[in-house]
Amino acid sequence: MKSSLLFVLILLSISVSQAQVKKLEEGQNPGIGNLSQLEWLTGYWTGEGFGGQCEEVWMPEIDGHMIGTFRFWSEEKLVFTEFMNLVQEGDTFSLKLKHYNPDLSGWEADGEWTIFRLVEVGENSVWFDGLTMIRTGNEIKLHLAMIENGVETIEELTYRRGSL
Repeated sequence: MKSSLLFVLILLSISVSQAQVKKLEEGQNPGIGNLSQLEWLTGYWTGEGFGGQCEEVWMPEIDGHMIGTFRFWSEEKLVFTEFMNLVQEGDTFSLKLKHYNPDLSGWEADGEWTIFRLVEVGENSVWFDGLTMIRTGNEIKLHLAMIENGVETIEELTYRRGSL
């Protein structure tokens, strides 16, 4: 099952809708932004994606870090989790994450992270290179550019604000 879900997060080079995913051109500097612009993301979010159920929890920013967790399950079985760290880096920020199997073995090599660099941040929205989150009311749409089994796709996840 891991092989079917262990997709390589290679950013698409094809043109897609600006509302879904934006890309940094080769050599282009990341966008300018501050983690304080992502206060809207803080909290517990639950929804659907990847053909199953998922949830994210984001904690408020402290010392230039906004920490989050993600878990995905299908047919009542945990498939994978993520540890996420939004990191302020001067006048920009990046999303750095690691994937884990249910037994906590990591997908990324030791010391490696999957990194999404900032393209643009707006009111209740953020575009990273290959990943977009847009909040409307109590719902977040997340669009992820990925290649799975050689096929380029945009995966959409829909979250609703929940309570723990």
